[in-house]
Amino acid sequence: MCAIEMKPYLKRLLLSVSCTLVFFAAQAQSGRSPIEDIVNSIKTNRVGDMEKYFDNFVPITINNSQTLYSHNQAVEVLRDFFDKNNPKDFTVMDNGSPDNSSKFVIGYFNTPGGVKYNVYILMKLKGTFMLQDLRFNKD
Repeated sequence: MCAIEMKPYLKRLLLSVSCTLVFFAAQAQSGRSPIEDIVNSIKTNRVGDMEKYFDNFVPITINNSQTLYSHNQAVEVLRDFFDKNNPKDFTVMDNGSPDNSSKFVIGYFNTPGGVKYNVYILMKLKGTFMLQDLRFNKD
């Protein structure tokens, strides 16, 4: 009788362990750093994916014109920018972490129309990494 009662318990235990392993495997696959997430969001023209790294205010420079946008404004400005300048590819030229509290990427992307944009991304640690500077300047 004891062996019969153990079978449902073991099934539940195995199911719980399996679900936990699947969860951690999924987390490991999406284990990109925040700066890699931003780069990937630019490559794939997915502003919504980069929005989670926006602070209350986001400085965005487009063609040497810098403006400080609210979180929601930044989303709209970037959507508009990428609608007009859809990245065909993105090349990282340099990246680094001068200290444990900041990360940067310098790169460029080309549009299907042949326009090249130099890109600078800076993130700083504020509890979690938040976007602190985003620049797109025509080459």
